[in-house]
Amino acid sequence: MWKHLHNKYQIPTYRNVITKTRTVSIQPRDYCTTHILKHERDTVREISNILKQNNWQLLMESSDILKKLNPSVIRTVLHQNQLGDPKRLLSFFQWFERKMGTLQNLNMLSILAVSLCNSKLYGGASYIIERMIGTCELPLAILGSLFSIYSDRNGSSPVVFDILINMYRKRGLLVEAASVFLGPKDIEFTPSMLCCNSLLRDLLKANEVDLFWKVCDGMSKVKLLPDVYVYTQMINAHFKVGNVNEAKSIFLEMGEKGCSPSVITYNVVIGGLCKAGFLNEAIEMKNSMVEKGLVPDGYTYANLINGFCKDKRTREAELMLSDMTSMGLIPDVITYNAMIDGFIKHGDVEGAFRIKDEMVARGVQINLMMYNTILSGVCKAGNMDKARELMNEMITRGTKPDCRTYTLLIDGYFLERNMVSAFGLLDMMKKSNLTPTVMTYCVIINGLCHCGNLQQADAFFEEMLKRGLTPNAVVFTSLISAHIREGRLEESRKILERMREQGISPDVICYNAYIRGLCKAKNMEEATTYLVEMLEKGLKPNAITYGAFILGYSKAGDMQMANRYFNEMLGCGLAPNDVIYSALVEGHCKERNTTEAFSTFRCILARGVLPEVQTYSMLIKALSRNGRLQEALGIFSELCEKGLVPDAFTFNSLISSFCKVGDIERAFQLHDKMCMKNINPNIVTYNVLIDGLCKAGEIERAKNLFNGISQKGSTPNNVMYATMIDSYCKSGNVTEAFQLMDEMVLKGIPPDSFIYNALLYGCCEQEKLEKAEDLYQEMMQKGFASTRSFNTLIRGFCRSGKLQEANQLFKEIVEKQVMPNRVTYTTLIYPLCKAGMMDEAKQLFLEMQERNLMPNIRTYTALLYGYNIIGNRLEVVALFEEMVAKGIEPDKITYWVMVDAHCKEGNLIEAFKMRHKILDKGMPMSVTAYGALIQALCKKGEHSEALRLIDEMGQSRLKPCFATCGTIARGFQRVGNMDKAAQVLASMVQFGWVPSSTSLGDLVGDANHDGATSEDTNNLLKQMA
Repeated sequence: MWKHLHNKYQIPTYRNVITKTRTVSIQPRDYCTTHILKHERDTVREISNILKQNNWQLLMESSDILKKLNPSVIRTVLHQNQLGDPKRLLSFFQWFERKMGTLQNLNMLSILAVSLCNSKLYGGASYIIERMIGTCELPLAILGSLFSIYSDRNGSSPVVFDILINMYRKRGLLVEAASVFLGPKDIEFTPSMLCCNSLLRDLLKANEVDLFWKVCDGMSKVKLLPDVYVYTQMINAHFKVGNVNEAKSIFLEMGEKGCSPSVITYNVVIGGLCKAGFLNEAIEMKNSMVEKGLVPDGYTYANLINGFCKDKRTREAELMLSDMTSMGLIPDVITYNAMIDGFIKHGDVEGAFRIKDEMVARGVQINLMMYNTILSGVCKAGNMDKARELMNEMITRGTKPDCRTYTLLIDGYFLERNMVSAFGLLDMMKKSNLTPTVMTYCVIINGLCHCGNLQQADAFFEEMLKRGLTPNAVVFTSLISAHIREGRLEESRKILERMREQGISPDVICYNAYIRGLCKAKNMEEATTYLVEMLEKGLKPNAITYGAFILGYSKAGDMQMANRYFNEMLGCGLAPNDVIYSALVEGHCKERNTTEAFSTFRCILARGVLPEVQTYSMLIKALSRNGRLQEALGIFSELCEKGLVPDAFTFNSLISSFCKVGDIERAFQLHDKMCMKNINPNIVTYNVLIDGLCKAGEIERAKNLFNGISQKGSTPNNVMYATMIDSYCKSGNVTEAFQLMDEMVLKGIPPDSFIYNALLYGCCEQEKLEKAEDLYQEMMQKGFASTRSFNTLIRGFCRSGKLQEANQLFKEIVEKQVMPNRVTYTTLIYPLCKAGMMDEAKQLFLEMQERNLMPNIRTYTALLYGYNIIGNRLEVVALFEEMVAKGIEPDKITYWVMVDAHCKEGNLIEAFKMRHKILDKGMPMSVTAYGALIQALCKKGEHSEALRLIDEMGQSRLKPCFATCGTIARGFQRVGNMDKAAQVLASMVQFGWVPSSTSLGDLVGDANHDGATSEDTNNLLKQMA
């Protein structure tokens, strides 16, 4: 067998410590008394005689022998008396060391070790050999010294070598132990089988597989036949490195050599087969051991159960557990944990709870690891109420949650977008003196990114760094992806650089996230740079990488490059998905290159990548989305003419396109045709039609279609309810919207955050603020409240003039760690500016910038308006210049406000400059801007220019309200030019601004109107809001 082993396995040359040790002399030394002085011989003889006496120690100490002692004398005494009482010899040696100091002489120690072993005094021998190892001599030097004494005396016990090997092994010095075992060729000894087995076991445990096989080879050379234990170790060694066939071969050889496998052997084989995924063979092996009269034990079943669980064969694992208990075996914690883990990974949370309950019934204590395993599944399934119950249960039973427990729950709440509960748990975690780990920060940052709360995600990232924690690739990739989704490429680039600074190399997933963002932004050149960098690092682009470039170039209209990447992708053996094919077809359609679109279409048909009907549907959808409805209908006709039956997806593409262009009747014609062909409209069809009707303002018709869906065999889903509720809210019918929500709850369809936000918006628009507040509190409890939600509520308070309530809500939200965004601040700043409360508005303006929230055009325009109405024109000009310097492009409302400000300041030159910019940019002038210019011109006496602007205003089909008309007319009246005032009235009548019966007195009569807010000013404020 050993010969077979040696030939079958090439034994590797081992380390220098074995093969390159120094040469050790092993010749027996002659300790003849002629080698020592005469007076020393006399001393040796005297000591030898004294040692024969029981009171030797007293005799020694009462004589002058102590003065005569030296290492040479001691060595000679030990050598000459080694056949005597070794126990007394050891005592004498220790007595000498106490008197004269420790001796580190290998020869003396070897004499003692061999003598003690020969007398079976193994404890003393172990002590001496441990001393020898402590001299720090090389293992082969110690071996040589021992062998010198061992070979000098016939019949010496080889146990001394076992002890030396075991001493090294127990110290964890396995290489040294093996070097003794595999000593030089001229040192011959045979270790015991027990010594060999122990060494093999520890080598395998330490994963020293190469050295393991060298020891096996050494055993064969000294004719040590393997026993069942050695065979078992060899089988285990093969399984350890994945050599399943070799392991099975050794097992079969055992039987051929007459060595019967034990239960342990079978367990090793079954365990190895299970880990390698050969579960059916493992079952056969279990049956085989039963046939041979061996009884499977707990390890047998644990291996099989663990194997089935890892292979997601939980039903068979459960049957095996049942078989185990029927045999009277009690599964241990490890077995139950494997079962629970298997059920969780399979997504069977109920199964995991069933095993947990069985554990409790059998009195097996559920540990923290098990609770965490179950929690991971419950949280992933989104059952957070159950997860919280489980956490409370573990605390009640005395199991203290750890960082992983809290992290799992925080992650679960973020998956549900319940940030309030997530942060509540984070506080609880900190109060329990548990410090958030890298994984805790990872799930928080990832969760915030998915919720779109980038500002807070960035804040936690910075906090993580301040705590000295190193973010992993997942954290960086989450942040990069989130910033990319928001179109914040520069921020993504900075995060990527920080990732490199931390010494973390971006992986394929990270590069893909960044490349997709660049491609989405049509920044193809930079995307290519990162692709090159990726390739230089040895990272291989995958289907997502190529897909990003194909989609990017398709959207950018560079179909030549899109095709190039598509062909390269095919060349790499990567299969494009339907999204990539759709992008190519749609890209060609967008470029009006129907030839290429049809070519790609035919290519997909020829390749058989997608079913024929699906391929046609793809082209129909691409043509429809790009306004090529007639061509789409042509392809639809071709599909029908080929005898193919269009599916609901095909019809839905066309119906959706007609709804988007507002051709509802054509959409319903297709719906009718669909029914005639016995193709049942699905829920998507009805969603599209109802959405089309709602957007067209045909709410009643949408309601009728919605109410009739149940009779047609379909059940309204969440999307349909959301569409109807949103439409009711936007049309002011909040009562019916709430009735629909109650109905969907009764039908077991839970309202989502979109529905709650729609209702909140409706309540705020209708100024039902008490109802809105109640709804918001409910959203907070359900985890649906987001930054968007409280922005809506704040806007509702502000529109109703309840600024105090708006500010109070703002403070409460910040305290709950839901971070305000730019919209929040702008919403609060606007009503303050409208009310002229500019100190408070400025404070918020500065605060938002401290939070790294950059003001946008709406923020600046609100402030410009506010400073204008309180007459602070210097601040108006300064703010405008600051805004432009920051690269924020003014919009039409900003320009209108600036025109009004310059006019009130009497600076007509700057006012007309603003007017020219408005016209140059193709923007319209507003009634208020015209009014401001006309009044300023009147004050300057430039009546002709003022009249020209009135004519221009009329030709632009702008219609000022009566109050604005009166203000303009009074401008002429104040300078005493009644003729011009009459001319203005005539123009106003001509343009239809005032009734023909209006007299000049009616128009200029109420001078108080000048200071009031006209209807036109209100319109301006509405546009700003």
